[in-house]
Amino acid sequence: MEDRLKLKQKVLDACFEQQNKVMQNLKVVMEEVADSAEEYGLPKDLYDSYRNQMMSKRDMFAQQLQKIQEQVDILRRVDMTRSYNSVRFGSIVITETQRIFIAAGIGKIAVDGVEYFVISALVPFFSAIDGKKAGDTFDFRGKKETIIEVF
Repeated sequence: MEDRLKLKQKVLDACFEQQNKVMQNLKVVMEEVADSAEEYGLPKDLYDSYRNQMMSKRDMFAQQLQKIQEQVDILRRVDMTRSYNSVRFGSIVITETQRIFIAAGIGKIAVDGVEYFVISALVPFFSAIDGKKAGDTFDFRGKKETIIEVF
């Protein structure tokens, strides 16, 4: 049980680490885009859209940064003191073919050389496994699979 919680903590830490890297990269890119727009100066004429394009890019990166921050907020809600015996938010699910962490829609991460798919509880795949326990089978997009372990 304690080993499972340690593993879950490692997976969660890897999620935070990845999200922090993405946030730092986005902040750097946003600064570069804003600097480029500032250096360019005011539009040269009515048809000069370079500065507007740069500001639109910066706004797009700002929206991405906000989404990353929302995912980090979701990760902070994971209860690391509990191990679960059925699939729910905050659980790790091991099936015959993959390992899944139910938290935020982050995608694939690696912990100790093992891949985990970090998914949101709002995606259709979660609906297929919600509430299931070790030994249960589920069908997703025509593919049957068995849950080996949940914690």
